[in-house]
Amino acid sequence: MPELIESSLIQGVFVAKLKAFGDQRGRFTETFRKEWFPQRSWDIIQTNCSESVGGVVRGLHYHFKQVDYWCVMHGRIRAGLVDIRPNSPTFRATESIDMDASDRIGLFIPVGVAHGFAGLSDDIILTYIVDNYYDSQDEFGIAWNDPDLALDWGLSDPIISPRDAANPRLRDVPAEKLPQ
Repeated sequence: MPELIESSLIQGVFVAKLKAFGDQRGRFTETFRKEWFPQRSWDIIQTNCSESVGGVVRGLHYHFKQVDYWCVMHGRIRAGLVDIRPNSPTFRATESIDMDASDRIGLFIPVGVAHGFAGLSDDIILTYIVDNYYDSQDEFGIAWNDPDLALDWGLSDPIISPRDAANPRLRDVPAEKLPQ
């Protein structure tokens, strides 16, 4: 089992320090087991792969019906996280976690934590496991550059999708539109 470290800033966020086993043929890393995260009844029904160029910022996104578990397979990113659960003791807390393929870590992101990432290298491959099928009705966003949140993405002029550029500031999202 990997070492699991709960965030000291955002309740329910975990970093899994994965173990790689290697020999002259290469390396093997077990990246996920549902029993590592007993706080969620996992029924993994979809895995995804995001390929990005350096200088991109994707997010901040959040869901009501799914958790995410991320592993960087190639390249380096900075994950940006914000607790947007009004009833959470860490509401509005932010955290940045640098993830590099060579570090072998996984990132567990619970419901109600807005998440995104900045591409800090070229040719980024991020795989992520979710416990619900993609549903466009469960896809919401917060402005990646919300000054009230002051996330440090490590980029000065990022590439942003039109959808993410249109996301509102957290203060402009009614409480009933936020996960509890």
